[in-house]
Amino acid sequence: MTTVRVAGVGLTHFGTHPERTSRDLFAEAGLTALEDAGVDRDDVEAVYYGNFMGELSEHQGHQGPLAAEALGVQAPATRYESACASSGVALRQAVRDVRNGEADLAVVGGAERMNNLSTAESTEALAIAADDLYEVRAGVTFPGAYAMMATAYFDQFGGTREDLAHIAVKNHENALVNEHAQYQREISVEEALDSPPVADPLHLYDACPVTDGASVVVLASESYADEHDLDAGVAITGTGQGGDMMALHDREDVATSPAATAAAEEAYADAGVAAGDVDVAEVHDCFTIAEVLATESLGFFETGEGVTAARDGVTTQRGDLPVNLSGGLKAKGHPVGATGTSQVAELTKLLQGDHVNSKYVPDARVGVAHNAGGTVASAVVHVMEAVE
Repeated sequence: MTTVRVAGVGLTHFGTHPERTSRDLFAEAGLTALEDAGVDRDDVEAVYYGNFMGELSEHQGHQGPLAAEALGVQAPATRYESACASSGVALRQAVRDVRNGEADLAVVGGAERMNNLSTAESTEALAIAADDLYEVRAGVTFPGAYAMMATAYFDQFGGTREDLAHIAVKNHENALVNEHAQYQREISVEEALDSPPVADPLHLYDACPVTDGASVVVLASESYADEHDLDAGVAITGTGQGGDMMALHDREDVATSPAATAAAEEAYADAGVAAGDVDVAEVHDCFTIAEVLATESLGFFETGEGVTAARDGVTTQRGDLPVNLSGGLKAKGHPVGATGTSQVAELTKLLQGDHVNSKYVPDARVGVAHNAGGTVASAVVHVMEAVE
């Protein structure tokens, strides 16, 4: 099997773009990525596109061909849907296809348009990633679902709202200089604690925003990269995916994320690394408690110990293991279908040393991207490594 190289990346600004279509956003990110890679679009052999709510927000299904068309690419194109993990799942399939010789050059990414909907409409659209029969019809939304997970975590392992506030503060600080971030605004612990409640114990600054945006990664086989003399110094060396029961009430424990644990274990084994080898991570912090669950599932902390990591400085910019140097979903934003590949784009820049926050991880060699769907009924983990 070939080593899969990241040849180029592209991102739009994450924020409010209600007047722009998802295909327009994807075109911007994709053309940027192709230019960054320095490849001929005629060489692209497949397009993998992540999108979650296109039927609801744009009355548009069958989006794969539209994604390819937006890039001016004549190649088979497929849309992948796995809620908030849509482009992470698309990336996993692309990595496996490049490894297996199905394609030497692939475009993979995602886009989401959400701010053309009202708050009530976008909340309802997002809610369909939960179990409609037993959760959505009972009034469950994702702030409420993650609030239940936070409450269960506090009850089993301890932790406070102030611990979660430190995560929000950290990620807002990381986003300050990220030109792609939706919120380039510093907040304090006091502001986070005093912000309006959303679903107890979660408050406004515990939640990610509603976001429009797109992200694209160009993948190349090692042979293609060598033959075309590409500057592709980052490889995706491990990939893993896990699953769990859809509805929270069907799970044995809602204070942990076994799907993410399974995905991490598979990805680490695939790459031949361990959690202790990881230098930097981008994790799915749709809510502050989600970052806690993610870092524990990835093996960075024992179960019940991740909640104080930001407060103790471990996961901050100057900590031993910086997490979400992009700003994360919390501050960079969460255009659902684009989030998975946006994490990989950010990590690529961090490992190459050309990210605005690379100075905090100058010697980083191994990164991990963690992308989750729903209340982590789906999870995808990718290991990335700087290579010669």
